[in-house]
Amino acid sequence: LAYYGARAAEYDQWWLRQGRYNRGAEETARWFREAAELDAALDAFQPAGDILELACGTGLRSGKLLAAADRLTVVDGSAEMLAIHAERFGAAPVERIQADLFDWSPPRRFDVVYFGFWLSHVPPDRFAEFWVLVERALKPDGRFFFVDSRRTPDSTAVDHVLPDEGTSTMIRRLDDGREFRVFKVFYDPRELEMRLAELAWDCQVGETGTYFIHGHGARRAS
Repeated sequence: LAYYGARAAEYDQWWLRQGRYNRGAEETARWFREAAELDAALDAFQPAGDILELACGTGLRSGKLLAAADRLTVVDGSAEMLAIHAERFGAAPVERIQADLFDWSPPRRFDVVYFGFWLSHVPPDRFAEFWVLVERALKPDGRFFFVDSRRTPDSTAVDHVLPDEGTSTMIRRLDDGREFRVFKVFYDPRELEMRLAELAWDCQVGETGTYFIHGHGARRAS
């Protein structure tokens, strides 16, 4: 959590391809074309009703959820991230909760649970535990949607090095030079579908050409 609080002020540079994340005009254009594919996938999913966003960060993905929701609740462990989220959405009707997701219990069940660029940061030994949280947060007919990163060096900062295959942590450096070791797990879509099937989830995972994966699903009918 210390890393996310320290990174909050510069977090949006990653999504906007600014500063150390600027890989040139061609790659930036590719990034935003593929980001539009994520938006299209979310639109096709048709989120609605009472929506929960886990690890919302600064709110880069919250706008589309807010437009679709009858009620939007967001959770993040970083007070700094949530402060930027509040500034971004002003008086919009969003319930913000600061909590460590692994120590948090959903206050009710939701129609949709969304998490963007979070699953890859879940420690491998807590993967199943995280999906128990998703199950507890969903209504019996509820659905989930997520987006995350593919393994490509052009996604991260120019001074970051991706972990070796099979390694689940990497060093992240901030603009001021501070370094943090964080979990970062890159998932193959088919392998992720199989792992979730073992946990009794029906899930479809797709990918864009270079940068992203996206998935949606629900608890398998008994």
